[in-house]
Amino acid sequence: MKLGFVSDSLGGTSFESMLDHAVRMGVSGVEVNTCGWSTAPHFDLASMLSDAGARKAFQTAFSTRGLEVVSLNANGNPLHPTDQTQGVGLKDTIRVAGELGISTVCTMSGLPAGNRTDTMPNWVVSSWPPETQEILRYQWDEKLIPFWMEIADLARENGVERIALELHGNQCVYNVPSLRKLRDAVGPVIGANLDPSHLFWMGADPLVAAEDLGDTIYHVHAKDTLLNAPVQATTSLLENGSLMDIPARSWSYITLGFGHGEEWWRQFCYRLKMAGYDGWLSIEHEDVLLNSLEGLEKSVALLKGVMPIAPSDFKPQDI
Repeated sequence: MKLGFVSDSLGGTSFESMLDHAVRMGVSGVEVNTCGWSTAPHFDLASMLSDAGARKAFQTAFSTRGLEVVSLNANGNPLHPTDQTQGVGLKDTIRVAGELGISTVCTMSGLPAGNRTDTMPNWVVSSWPPETQEILRYQWDEKLIPFWMEIADLARENGVERIALELHGNQCVYNVPSLRKLRDAVGPVIGANLDPSHLFWMGADPLVAAEDLGDTIYHVHAKDTLLNAPVQATTSLLENGSLMDIPARSWSYITLGFGHGEEWWRQFCYRLKMAGYDGWLSIEHEDVLLNSLEGLEKSVALLKGVMPIAPSDFKPQDI
């Protein structure tokens, strides 16, 4: 496996400084945010799309430091009913990835409105009342699957081999069954970006999910979640309080090891290995209490201690 981090983890630093920190911390690459919910401080998507010189300078900044571009990440809602820029951003990200020779793009599946006249995304997480089923039919049959069939064609045209969808709340694809449903409809260009932090707060088990997904895991985000049991006991894990108020929330994103200890992350890496995954672990720092650089450094140190790097060479002796 290789270790990297998401560029927005150091969103307050310059592009050059962010890469220098990557070298200093001893990671192998950086996953770069391009659009969507990110202001993309390290990537000008329009310029990268139109200017071959900008693309060359971008690649040179990595190569001269011995770093790789892990992937491009268009982390928005490409099926937002009123904001078309997020879907356009994903398409442009795929085109730029093709120009840069990057084979993996990370993104979200998208969340449409609940019907043709609605203007807000609608996430259905229960089977009752009955209208929820009509919402799901509309979202999947009329929006999600046709959109991703189009995106799959665009990816093939641009040499992008894998689209890694983050299993994320408030998206149509948020767990293992919904990922498989879209993959079955669209094809193997669709795979999972397995981020345990979201599965934690949705009540799933990332260790079991890793084994179940197997070779459909195309990317891994390393992010932890604090499950705040005293608050959870009265509010449940259905949480809509401020992300900035960790003490008041039933769950919060947190620095690796502060929510689940080193032993859990050791098991996670091993389960990934058991599932056949030997790709990137890309740290995504979103802890609002710790300094970004300090939190990222602690996360890097933890993963360096638990992730497998060298290939297995064990074989039974002839006896």
